Amino acid sequence: MALFLDNSLSESSFINKSPFPFSLILSLSLSLCAVMVEETKIAAAAAASAEVSKTEEKTPPASYVPEAEDGKKPFKEDTNLQSVSFKEESNLVADLLDPEKKILNELKQLIQAAIANNEFNPSPNKSEKPSKNTEAKTEEPVPPKTENPPAAQEEAVADDDGAKTVEAIAETVVPPHAATVADEEKTSCAAEEVFLWGVPLLGSEKSDTVLLKFLRARDFKAKEALVMIKNAVIWRKQFGVEALLEEDVAFLELEKVVFYHGKDKDGHPVCYNVYGEFQDQELYDKVFGDEEKMEKFLKWRILLLEKGIRKQLNFEPGKVCTLVQVTDLKNVPGPGKKELRQATKKALALLQDNYPEFVAKQVFINVPWWYLAYNMFMSRFFSQRTKSKFVFAGPSKSAETLFKYIAPEFVPIQYGGMSKHNDADFSTDDTVNEITLKPSNTHFIEFPVSQPCLLFWELRVLAWDVSYGAEFTPSDEGAYTVILQKVRKLTSIDEPYVKNSFKASQPGKIVITIDNVTTKKKKLLYRWKTKASTEST
Repeated sequence: MALFLDNSLSESSFINKSPFPFSLILSLSLSLCAVMVEETKIAAAAAASAEVSKTEEKTPPASYVPEAEDGKKPFKEDTNLQSVSFKEESNLVADLLDPEKKILNELKQLIQAAIANNEFNPSPNKSEKPSKNTEAKTEEPVPPKTENPPAAQEEAVADDDGAKTVEAIAETVVPPHAATVADEEKTSCAAEEVFLWGVPLLGSEKSDTVLLKFLRARDFKAKEALVMIKNAVIWRKQFGVEALLEEDVAFLELEKVVFYHGKDKDGHPVCYNVYGEFQDQELYDKVFGDEEKMEKFLKWRILLLEKGIRKQLNFEPGKVCTLVQVTDLKNVPGPGKKELRQATKKALALLQDNYPEFVAKQVFINVPWWYLAYNMFMSRFFSQRTKSKFVFAGPSKSAETLFKYIAPEFVPIQYGGMSKHNDADFSTDDTVNEITLKPSNTHFIEFPVSQPCLLFWELRVLAWDVSYGAEFTPSDEGAYTVILQKVRKLTSIDEPYVKNSFKASQPGKIVITIDNVTTKKKKLLYRWKTKASTEST
């Protein structure tokens, strides 16, 4: 599931009447709206922080985009989401504004007090899981009123020749053994360390990174962040997250539905979500056939996220502590898949409450045209920060959109890239070159050969519809040119890429010919490498 915020809006009535197969997309769009609404509050928080720090002569961070007094944005709106740039917030304390540093220290003090009061353990009197609604209840409980004032109570104790006095004293005496046990329990609780994703909430250089995630999710409001942290810790204990990490919750059928693959250009791990796989009814029944299967799916999804966080993210200051989500909406299931919608909504709620600020960017690919139009209309109401985190691309622009954020050697082959499993010749260390082919134009690529070697190459043109040929031209003018590949037409129904090799016995060059006979620009990807003749034998 994509890391979206859920919301309380009901979309079922609209879904059931809609002619489009987009129940899941609409659920995600509503979630997106909730994210955007939450994040636009940051502008107001930034304005308040600016008032506090006027005398400090500091400029607000790039994450804050304050609104003008008339409610209009102080920047020119751009309806093209892909063109919006935004720098991810730093997790270095030194980069925070002074008011933010004070709030961070305030949160640490609140956590210290909460640990001493044993507030990070589930209440024995309440079996229900912590709810988001409890975040609003931050007031201290009011002690119950007594019917008689203290003076009247004292007079009552003095009556009846001191009988009631003895009785009152007896009621207030605590047995020595009970007092000792209570003190030991309190001391034990106070000494307990609280962890999230293997990081202690206090006392580690990684702690600030974790706390900043919750503070940003609550607009730097320390008390609200504390409530969110407590609820997350309690939920993890009730859900059994730590025990889940030791279990074997295998779901081999879902390896193509949600998976991690490569990194983006800034080093963020990339998680792909492919909802179209659920068009397979057999797979759908295995995952959502009944409540028990749906619960297993939820555990599997949480476990996958937990492992990704612990293995691929680094909470040390200045390191990568967020990921990139790529959600493929091709062949997304229709409104008849109500179990998928229910499971999605439940997962979104858990992710919203317990995994804040873990997504650096969310990229939607193969998005239907009508959703692109809808999103372009809605985007005018949201902040630059919000819009920059979400990217939408239709089917014809999906691969090129991914290449803006992820190098082609890391993009899976099925999404237009060159990354393949069990590739014996190339790896992600081998950089892919990108070239734009002009319409009705022929392009030549040369691979120089300085000594006898084995040279191999691979290339692809997105959506093909080009002609491809290859030949070896020796440096010796008297030698003959060797035809390696006769010119042939490649179309969209052919293999997504071409791989060839040639063992050269003399210096020369390999010339690749790509002829774009269409009236459209084309994206060409290629790479090549050599092995010495001793390696190739």
